[in-house]
Amino acid sequence: MLNQNRRDFLKFAASVSGAVILNETKPLYAESQIVPGPVRAWRTSAQEKFQSVQSPPQWQTGEELSPLAIYLEPATTYQEVLGFGGAFTDASSYLLHLMEPDARRALLSDLYGQSGLRLSVGRTCIGTSDFSTKMYSYDDTPEPDPELKHFSIDQDRAWILPALREAQEINPDLYLFSCVWSPPGWMKSGGSMLGGCMKERYFGPHAQYFVKFLQGYADAGVKVKAVTVNNEVDTDQDGHFPATLWAQQHEMVFVASFLGPALEKAGLDTKIWINDHNYNLWGRVADELSNPQVAKYVEGVAWHSYAGTPDAMTRIHEMFPDKHQYFTEGGPPANMFGPSEEHHPGEQLRRDDSSYGTDWSRWSSSFTGMLRNWSRCICVWNLLLDENGRPDITNPARPMGRGGLVSIDSKTKELSYSGNYYAFPHYSKLIQRGARVFASSGDVSGVDHVAAENPDKSRVMVLTNSNKAEKQVHCRLGNRILSVALPSDSITSFVW
Repeated sequence: MLNQNRRDFLKFAASVSGAVILNETKPLYAESQIVPGPVRAWRTSAQEKFQSVQSPPQWQTGEELSPLAIYLEPATTYQEVLGFGGAFTDASSYLLHLMEPDARRALLSDLYGQSGLRLSVGRTCIGTSDFSTKMYSYDDTPEPDPELKHFSIDQDRAWILPALREAQEINPDLYLFSCVWSPPGWMKSGGSMLGGCMKERYFGPHAQYFVKFLQGYADAGVKVKAVTVNNEVDTDQDGHFPATLWAQQHEMVFVASFLGPALEKAGLDTKIWINDHNYNLWGRVADELSNPQVAKYVEGVAWHSYAGTPDAMTRIHEMFPDKHQYFTEGGPPANMFGPSEEHHPGEQLRRDDSSYGTDWSRWSSSFTGMLRNWSRCICVWNLLLDENGRPDITNPARPMGRGGLVSIDSKTKELSYSGNYYAFPHYSKLIQRGARVFASSGDVSGVDHVAAENPDKSRVMVLTNSNKAEKQVHCRLGNRILSVALPSDSITSFVW
């Protein structure tokens, strides 16, 4: 069956639902006579963390269902999944570097190994980000250096490149993409890496800056497969940390006339993704991709979740179906949450991290929304931070509370795990690279659902119950029904 958009499928699903309620006996699904295989299931809740469900429910023949049931249609497929992962920031790589070798290997294996989360995607920073031990670029000179005579990636050789190489040893299929927060200050208005915008006369040298970075990393044994023009192109962060404001027209000119041709001339197959910012900038993305000279070089769009909603990715897909969508940043730093309600005058304000290890349903619901809106990957922010959400050059005097996919206590070296970490295995361990998301419909209050078929033909369904009470849910595949009880605040994954 040819792919359909989600709007068409929802109309189809509604008609199917009505037919079932009216007790029509004629099978309405293409796979109505196919018997699904045995079901396996895993659950995360307050009592269990990705624990195998004993005696899970199995598919049964059935006819009547509640109109609020979930309907599966594997013949209607969407995007191919690339994978899941997090960011190897300077901060995260530094903390990995400080760990004892065996402990570091164990943590990276837990994240990227086959017996762990099986993460397969990683984000790296081209120079400094806000989560860094220091502010630096690869060409820090007091005077402009348009020929990049002083370019060097030596700062990354101490702990970033070693962390990436070790992760590659654990997962040789690791897909890396990289992002600039700020080019060298001399390329920008104001001469600083803190805020400001690019000077157009340095677009050419900046394109070569990308080329030299990609070549330098490749020579160091790390292949970067995609780059974005800049992290969060629509803000300079008020100069609080390394950031660059890119006007829409500037991003278009840079991609079409400088970065694209430079990568092409250097013989690099690195993909270019634009935006690398929030969902609410979908209009900007649409304008840029409407230009053929820009679209020629753009393979996909990178998105963050701090503003807007994930259906922005569907809007862009429907307008430009040949461009892929990628989720590239969203927590869990502690500042994803509001400030603590309880603090006293003169006391350092600390963000509330009380839900750090318990908000798995929140993250799973977010992941489901991304996958249901064409995202090929889900890559969260820092892999590892300390108990104060550091290293962070934004405001080093202000503790921010636990952050990162994993948090490490700077004194005891004890690890604690985010709700994000507990949500990930329901996706990253079960949905393989190359899987196809397929259609599921049905509005069950407080329950999110997504399904995918793996290259090995196994199928995965993830159900997230954000309700404070148990929820009884019926899922229909052809003329088979799966009746499940979802505990409160839980994630349950099924594979058959």
